[in-house]
Amino acid sequence: MAPLTPTWAQPSHGSIQEVVINEAAFTSKSLSKISVAPYGVFAKIDFPPATPASEPTYATVQQGRDTHLNLNSDLVYINHSCDPSLILDIPSLSFLAGPRGLSPGDELTFFYPSTEWSMAQPFTCFCSSPSCRGVINGAGSMSQKSLEGIYLNGYIRDMLAERWARENKNGVNGVKSEGKARVNGERGVTSRELSGEMGGDTVRV
Repeated sequence: MAPLTPTWAQPSHGSIQEVVINEAAFTSKSLSKISVAPYGVFAKIDFPPATPASEPTYATVQQGRDTHLNLNSDLVYINHSCDPSLILDIPSLSFLAGPRGLSPGDELTFFYPSTEWSMAQPFTCFCSSPSCRGVINGAGSMSQKSLEGIYLNGYIRDMLAERWARENKNGVNGVKSEGKARVNGERGVTSRELSGEMGGDTVRV
């Protein structure tokens, strides 16, 4: 993968985000400069600088079943993790602190399949989390079990429900299964939590 060449003025979010650029491949990262309560807003995606993307790339974010966007800011340096510190909530175009909240120095990460059905450039995750999923191809190729308890955006949940319903109807490997397809078998994040109602003060860009 060629190094990302910023087309925007840096730093774009200097008051809340520290970008750490390393020479070794896949080792750059970004850190929080602020504290944010659980489910509070860390950053908003604004238009501009964000723009619609004509096609998905490794640097775009999926916004719906068939739409993608270019962040055009340092938010693009937020890495993937299978145990993320952030939630990217597409309906509100917000990066929200996860259930642990954020403290200064925390690495900023989100779960890429929560927005991406099929990764333009799949990769092997090295997050070292006990729940690490290994190769990240996007939600479309992941099992129900591997997505349990993870926040997923609505269009991803809908597409998974459709896929799993087909699998339940037709059976996997020719064997029909009983019951209804589940999306997020464990409790997910509620709308009140996502709105910040339970998070106390929030920090906005």
